[in-house]
Amino acid sequence: METIALQALKAAGPFTPATIQRRELREDDVDIRVSFCGVCHSDVHALHTPAEAGGVFPLVPGHEFVGEVVQVGPSVTGFVPGDPVAVGNIVDSCGTCRMCQVSQENFCEEFPTLTYGGTDRLDGSLTNGAFSGRYVVREKFVYSRPTVLDPAAVAPLMCAGVTVWEPLRAAGVGPGTRLGVVGLGGLGHLAVRLGRALGAEVTVFTTTPAKAADARALGAQRVVVSTDRHAMKDSHWSLDTILDTVAVDHDFGPYLRALDLDGTLYSLGYLGTVTVRTLELLSGRKRLASGGSGGHRATQEMLDFCGEHGIVADIEVLPAMEVDTAFERLARNDVRYRFVLDFRSIDDDLQPPH
Repeated sequence: METIALQALKAAGPFTPATIQRRELREDDVDIRVSFCGVCHSDVHALHTPAEAGGVFPLVPGHEFVGEVVQVGPSVTGFVPGDPVAVGNIVDSCGTCRMCQVSQENFCEEFPTLTYGGTDRLDGSLTNGAFSGRYVVREKFVYSRPTVLDPAAVAPLMCAGVTVWEPLRAAGVGPGTRLGVVGLGGLGHLAVRLGRALGAEVTVFTTTPAKAADARALGAQRVVVSTDRHAMKDSHWSLDTILDTVAVDHDFGPYLRALDLDGTLYSLGYLGTVTVRTLELLSGRKRLASGGSGGHRATQEMLDFCGEHGIVADIEVLPAMEVDTAFERLARNDVRYRFVLDFRSIDDDLQPPH
């Protein structure tokens, strides 16, 4: 089937409308009309990765989106046309490995199929993302969306939300626990909201004193300015779990020192090589861990929890054709805290150039 998509033909863009093909429905496929799609830092990275460095063009990004079901394949049992749904950054996995068997498809040992830039496991084609009017995906990777929540603000939950949710649950964050969140961006602000709703006492570490009021409004009981040496020293041995959401290289040492006995620091923002002094871990039997995205069970659990507690992302919605503006502003962190693009009428309003 044909749909209009926004694609970049080369690194750094710009994006232009084009007609792309979505596959005809297989037995377990769901055809979704895309309503809103979030813009993530990984999208910016993909756009600015030239072909000679591994970038793939034409590029149609978009891996955190919501919409409504249009039609379903004959073996689909969980969805019918009209259902409100959401999809994240994984659209398939091997289904048979140890990770898939325990609903951790995000850690599939054969590597999961990504929503864009992935390889279809049946026909070998390249997946195109949700910067488009329609998306076709296996039922296994479609999630029921709580209708009590603003659909646009749900879209970032499918990436940023579940990325912090899995570590929160793995660490047993809840009443009586002390949670630290490093950074107050797309990941961090959701970590604060989710941690507080789980019942934790939340501390936010930020380099920007002006963000203190925002942190407290999100639910943090304590804010530590990480450039204040005395404040950081006062935080030593004060936390059980820390989610570090900072996306650039930085020293983990000050945050490891803020952990109490047997505490864990999850590095969720920076994906490069890190150096940690063993002594920082040795003193207090502390642990350095990580995580990424979420499996099927955790993703639906996160959405249900957000529906029950009224949790969504803080967003700025832009029309789909302002995609270049969104990417430019996100690259300089000029957003509070996530951009979402409106694709509700793209197939009707936009036509590719002839």
